[in-house]
Parts: sequence; C-alpha cells; structure tokens
Amino acid sequence: MTKSLKSLWGRFLFQGRGVLPTTRLLLLFLLVSPFLLIGTLLGDLSWFTIITVNLFILLTSLVDLWFSPKRGQLSFSRRLPEEMERDLSYQVEIDIKNNSQHSFYFRLIDDLPHSFQMEFPLSGIARKDRTTKISYQTSPSVRGKVEIEQLFFRYRSLLGLWEKQTTIDLPNSIKVIPDLTETKQFLENAQSFLLYEGVKIRKQRSGVGDFSKIRSYVVGDDPRKINWRQTAKLHEVMTNDYEPEHGKYITILIDCGRMMGAELTNGNRLEKVLEASMTVAAAALQKGDYVSVLAFSKEIKVYVPPAKGMGHLKTILENIYSLHVDAVESNYPAVLHYLEMVQKKRSLLLLFSDVKTFLFEESALAYLKRLRQRHLFFMIGIEDKTLIERINEEPVDVQAAMLKSIAQQQFLLKKREKMKWEKQGLQMIEAREEKLAAAAVSYYINMMNQNVL
Repeated sequence: MTKSLKSLWGRFLFQGRGVLPTTRLLLLFLLVSPFLLIGTLLGDLSWFTIITVNLFILLTSLVDLWFSPKRGQLSFSRRLPEEMERDLSYQVEIDIKNNSQHSFYFRLIDDLPHSFQMEFPLSGIARKDRTTKISYQTSPSVRGKVEIEQLFFRYRSLLGLWEKQTTIDLPNSIKVIPDLTETKQFLENAQSFLLYEGVKIRKQRSGVGDFSKIRSYVVGDDPRKINWRQTAKLHEVMTNDYEPEHGKYITILIDCGRMMGAELTNGNRLEKVLEASMTVAAAALQKGDYVSVLAFSKEIKVYVPPAKGMGHLKTILENIYSLHVDAVESNYPAVLHYLEMVQKKRSLLLLFSDVKTFLFEESALAYLKRLRQRHLFFMIGIEDKTLIERINEEPVDVQAAMLKSIAQQQFLLKKREKMKWEKQGLQMIEAREEKLAAAAVSYYINMMNQNVL
C-alpha cells in the first residue's frame, strides 16, 4: 500500500487530518441520482440540467462546510488521574473549547490502549463560544506505565454534509498500579479486615513486647502486670500495657516466574501476590517495622532496601507496580544466595510463590537451611482451585474416577514433600486467592505477637 493510500485509509480510521463526506451527503446523491438517470433515459432532462443540479448540491454542501469552525478555533484539554488501580473504574474528563460563532456536532476517540475498558466513539454537540465538557468511565486491566499521546476528533456543521477530522496532541502519563482495596481496608480497621476474612488477631504472650503505657485495670487483665507503685500512689489499681516489639525486619520475596502467570478468577497469581504484598507491607510499616522487597524470576528484578515509616509504602509501590510474569523458571538458589548477602540482620522472610514448584527445588534446600539459622522463613502460595475441585468431585464414570485418583495422588505427593520441608523448620501454607492477603497479614501479626523474631 502506497503512502498516500495509507494516509487516506487512516482518515477513515479516525487518524490524521482531513475532510470526509458524511453519510448524509452520500445519501443525498443516491436519492437524487435515480431521478436524474430516469429523466435522462426518458429524454426529459438535458446534460446541462444534470450538471447544474449536481453543482448546486455540491455548492450547498461547501457552504455548509464553510459554516463549521476552523481547526484553530478549537482547543482541548484532558483531566485524568495520574495513578489508577487495576480493574477499578475512573472518570476521564475532556474539555472542548469552541471559540467560533458556529455550533457543531462531534465524535471523538481517546488514545487509550486496548487494556482499558471503554466504548468509543463518544458524541455530543458543542455550542458556539462555549466550553463543552464530556466525560467517560474507564478501567485498566493491565498494570504498568501508560502513555496517552493523542485525541482523535471529528466534527461537522448542523447540516452535517461534510465532516472535518483532526488529531490533537494531548500527552498524559498514567501509572496503573495493583488494586489496593485490601490494603486500604486493613489500614482503616485491621481487626475488621481480618475478621471479615475469618481470621482473628491473637493476643500476645503476657508481659512480652515493648512497654506501651500505664492504664487502669479492667476485668480480664493479667494480675501479674499490675503496677503496684502507681496503684499505691493513685489509690487505684493500675496495670502495665505492652505491645509487640517494633523495629523488626520483614523481607517480602515476590516470585515472577512462569508459574505465577496461572490465571485465577480475577487476574493471575502475580496480581494477587502484589496486592497481598502491599497489604503485608502496610501492616508492618504501620507497626514500625522495617520492610524490604525483593522480586525475582530467573534473575533479580527489583530490590527495595529495608526502611520504616508509611512513606516507604510509596517507594515499594513505585518499584513493583510494573512487575510482570517472565516466561522462565524461577531461580530460587540465586535469589536465596543474593538474599544471604544483602540481608544481614535477622528477618522474617515471607516468600510468595507456587508451592508445588518450590517443593521440588532440592538445590534451594541447602541455602534455606543456612538462612534458617539466622532468619525466620515462611512461604505462602495460592491453592490450586482446579485440583481441589477434582478431589471433591463424585466419580460418576471411569474418566471422572481416573481424574479424581490422579488429583488425590498429586495432593498426597505435595503433602508429603511439604512435611519433609517443614521438618527442617521451613513453614509453608496455601490460601484461597480471595484470602491470600488476610492469611499473610495474620501470620505476620502472630509472629510479632509471639515475639519469635
């Protein structure tokens, strides 16, 4: 296809600049042409009459085109969030300022990538010497940085015989980040979040942790924590209040290997892991602990050094929001060796990965045994919903019985391998995808309350 033909084809696809005939003009010619043809065949019309009628229609359409605004009389602006959470709906607003004395009808297509859910084109009417606001809802389905460069715009006069087309440069940048709904729920009310997920925050062991304050004794408090000096001074029973120790180190390991691309009900495993990782990080930072994040596949993809304070949550998000699954196997020995070099202080190592794949990595066991001497290791994965469904199915025929038998065999094999690893002090669990964040936060809180780190 030649360059001129590509340009012409682009105009019909809402691209480039130009003037196009509308359906109205084409229909007008189609309606008039049969009468002119019949008149010519019957000999009632001369060629001069036919040419005159066609020229009259053409001149009328050009006059209509004249009463549409010039491109320089239009200006545009777009307002949209700089950050959007995956699969959440956001509003985008576009202002069309018409500086001419002519109203017009318009259609537009915004330069959003296909990963954004939206129906185009949008249409409306722009009144003369006025700013018209048009808005639409969209939701991104793929994380990462998105550049929106242009706006494709078509407009016509009130008769609508010709349509002008223009492409406006309106550069905007959007960061599509993981869905932080669960993180916000936890920060608003940690206990309600965990109770909703079916988990309770357990009480810490009596008298352990950092001293918090002295308060009045209430029924149910441990009598061993009564502060007798303050009780004698105030003539009221007072008790010491303790809270879990702060300033601990939490290292979140995020697997980005091939198995993390397995599709779930909403997104893939990596999407759920990122959402759970942000919730755990928020919980730890809120408690005053140090949090570091390490993402890996075949090699190290991202490492965020440990820091504390809620401001560090933004740093973590900036580094991991664009992570994607790599079509390679995860290199567990390499990441554990790297972790051994960079994390010198005792830390809770929280690994989000595929449990089944990890269980058969015999080479990683030696590194974990060494890490276990200094660090506390815990692995959490997403349970295989299909495998559970196969196990619970009724064997109604031979094929169903075979599938059930194979699923049970896989389940028992995984259970046996898990027991072997847990004998080495390496704990691991699998959680349902909708409870992954709650399970991870619950484990973190239990470890802090028990003061085992």
